[in-house]
Amino acid sequence: MADESTGKKKGSMSVSEAGRKGGQTVRDKYGHSFYEEIGRKGGETVKAERGRAFYEQIGKKGGDTVKAERGAGFYEQIGKKGGEAVKAERGTPFYEEIGKKGGHRVRTLIEEGKKAASESARSSEDKTPAPGGEVVPEPAQE
Repeated sequence: MADESTGKKKGSMSVSEAGRKGGQTVRDKYGHSFYEEIGRKGGETVKAERGRAFYEQIGKKGGDTVKAERGAGFYEQIGKKGGEAVKAERGTPFYEEIGKKGGHRVRTLIEEGKKAASESARSSEDKTPAPGGEVVPEPAQE
């Protein structure tokens, strides 16, 4: 007998119910790590086929959607929550360690920038700009 309101036979499942039941069966048989493994493999395949820009694009779309739905303050809330969780798990020394690493990296970048700027200044001193902006070599000194 068919249920007249839905047009389904008595005892039949919807597609979502069948999918949920199948997923639970696979989870019970193979465990949570199975899903992690196939997810990682699928992600690597997509990355190889579409590249990093694809992930940047869909990440931006998702972030814009969340921002529109929940507001910019939502990111502040979840950031604070995540920071508190990391602090509880790893402790204050973790922040000291990553702070030192970040400071060292910034120092290195500043030194590299200063070096590049001085090299650029030296190379521009070697050339005399012409009135139109083009660079012409200086005449050789005798």
